[in-house]
Amino acid sequence: MSALGDLAELVRAPAALSVPGDVVAGAAAAGALGPRTAGLAGASVLLYWAGMAANDWADRRLDAVERPERPIPSGRVSPATAFGLAAGLTAAGLGLAAVTGGRRAAAVAIPLAATIWGYDLAAKNTAAGPAVMAACRGLDVLLGATGGRPVRALPAALTVAAHTVTVTVLSRREVAGADTSLPLRTLAGTALVAIVAARPSTAPAARPAAALPVALAGWYAARYGGAQARVAADPSAGRVRAAVGAGITGLPALQGALTARAGAGLLGLAVAAAAPLGRRLARKVSPT
Repeated sequence: MSALGDLAELVRAPAALSVPGDVVAGAAAAGALGPRTAGLAGASVLLYWAGMAANDWADRRLDAVERPERPIPSGRVSPATAFGLAAGLTAAGLGLAAVTGGRRAAAVAIPLAATIWGYDLAAKNTAAGPAVMAACRGLDVLLGATGGRPVRALPAALTVAAHTVTVTVLSRREVAGADTSLPLRTLAGTALVAIVAARPSTAPAARPAAALPVALAGWYAARYGGAQARVAADPSAGRVRAAVGAGITGLPALQGALTARAGAGLLGLAVAAAAPLGRRLARKVSPT
């Protein structure tokens, strides 16, 4: 039997704080905020955890060489348990999405789950890997938009997807370290993402709180961008892992900016509050 703490490490439990904001941002942009949003956010978390477990199951032989301390190669979680947990969480996530959001939500949750598994089993170590992972996050935003007008959530989905590309590209150098040009490229991408999230909204409901998206996007850029700048100065593996962690735990600030930009300022602040909490929890369980 695997201990609960080992399973939490397997699924990178604290990193799930970066997930509900996808759904909230999508719902806010699509005019779909309501009781179903919480259920869809829960489904998103279950699918995220499923992806983490499937990732470690797929990488168990590589991790035995590069990360022998991980739950599967260390013997704390068996491969069968990891695969069963991934499958069970996937089924639970799809079921919750369907029950909460009906056919429209299921129509997004099913390709989301397929994309998550496709990344873990086939795409991760290919040139398509960052794009596939970005598609996972983009679909996650659109999952929240299924109760309204999803087309309005496309800009938010693309913004979160662009952020995800930078994190995924960096994550490929977590073990070996990077060259100086890589963090400079991802830093440029982060700056562009922050500018897009902070730009003025045309929605009348968002105008009174126009400064809030700017502040939250600036917070996101300072936290994640600062970590990438430190990689540019010292592109060691440890600095890269820290930047990847900052990209994961700092994502709620970006999601909060997008939510506030759609006119839900207080909710945007609540979403962004997950960023410092995630950083604290990441000291106990690594998000990478």
